[in-house]
Amino acid sequence: MAARLYRAVFALVAWFALGLQYRLTISGNPHMGAGELTLNFFSYFTILSNILVALALTAPVVAPNSRIGRWALSEGVRAAVAMFIVVVGVVYHFLLAGIWAPQGWALVGNVLLHYVMPAAFVIDWLAFTPKGRLRWVDPAKWLVPVLIYGGWTLLHGKLSGWWPYWFTDVDKLGLGKVMVYFAGLLVFFLVVGLIVVAIDRTFGRRDSQAIAA
Repeated sequence: MAARLYRAVFALVAWFALGLQYRLTISGNPHMGAGELTLNFFSYFTILSNILVALALTAPVVAPNSRIGRWALSEGVRAAVAMFIVVVGVVYHFLLAGIWAPQGWALVGNVLLHYVMPAAFVIDWLAFTPKGRLRWVDPAKWLVPVLIYGGWTLLHGKLSGWWPYWFTDVDKLGLGKVMVYFAGLLVFFLVVGLIVVAIDRTFGRRDSQAIAA
């Protein structure tokens, strides 16, 4: 019951934050078409990760026995989403927060997407997801969506001239430097994933010992 209530509350927060950010994106760029803005909106890793968080919180509440509900409740999926959203929060704080100062509703959306939802989902994963089933190889598998996103970012940027983050801007930095940043981020994703697995296995052993006792 506690898990269901917690997830319901933060699912609403997540969808509100995403809706707010989309509205601000559309209304804040009147010189651009809605289609282009929508494509750009869904080209942010922050947005994609928060959509995964919103789905992972919503599905177990509204349809736990459905295919998407079972997907959302699987230990591997929840751990991977935890990895993604932690990286979102950390990268934003250290690489992006210092280069702009949002105000008003933009500040609200920014705080929700980059700070509140990462913390909320990590707490959900720690408190409500069964532990002890992850493998050390799993974080490498979780990198596949990141690699796909990187490929999409390069393709989209090459065709449109628009880049979601300063460290992906090939036009300004050059492909070589962008690839160095991307390789560094991949390593960081992997490190965070390994920490997730280490926590999972530690908690899993604790739970097994508690049951045995």
